[in-house]
Amino acid sequence: MAYCRQIEGKKCYLTPLEISDSEKVAAWLNDLKVQLNFDNVFTLTADDERFYIPDAKRTARLFGIVEREGNKLIGVSGLHEIDHISRRAMLSIYIGEEEYRNNGYGTEAVMLTLDFGFNMLNLNSIALYVVEFNKGAIKVYEKCGFKHAGRKRQSKILGEEKFDMLLMDILADEFKSVFVKNILNGLKK
Repeated sequence: MAYCRQIEGKKCYLTPLEISDSEKVAAWLNDLKVQLNFDNVFTLTADDERFYIPDAKRTARLFGIVEREGNKLIGVSGLHEIDHISRRAMLSIYIGEEEYRNNGYGTEAVMLTLDFGFNMLNLNSIALYVVEFNKGAIKVYEKCGFKHAGRKRQSKILGEEKFDMLLMDILADEFKSVFVKNILNGLKK
């Protein structure tokens, strides 16, 4: 499938999430390794996703994360609960294809999504929740400039274990654009 390259990095690019991606996305969201890291538990079908993707476009920007060399869809990122008056949103991301995890794709996809949010949507604050045991994701978010902003205590329960959800956020003036600013600088020449 040919994807449009909305915003490009070195390893991956973001493309608008398409209804035709519903089957793959539903499979990823039903994968417990992916799902353990979300605030909610999902039981989704491809039909659920086919309905959700166009409906979500009213209050969110959903992106497929595509590996550059092979043009393979490997994950999803998004800005949700977009509030244009207060200029804030919530970020979500996951790499659905296991072989692409822990290889820098998630970090670059977060940076691309932030760049889009701050420089194209003119947001001022982007936040996210991450479960406290997801040390790898926390490290990625810190690397991307997120700061710890709070926690929802014992709000993730798995079996008999209770975990906190950490709130992290980043402000526009804390973010250094790499991708959109390069495009803008090229237009000035």
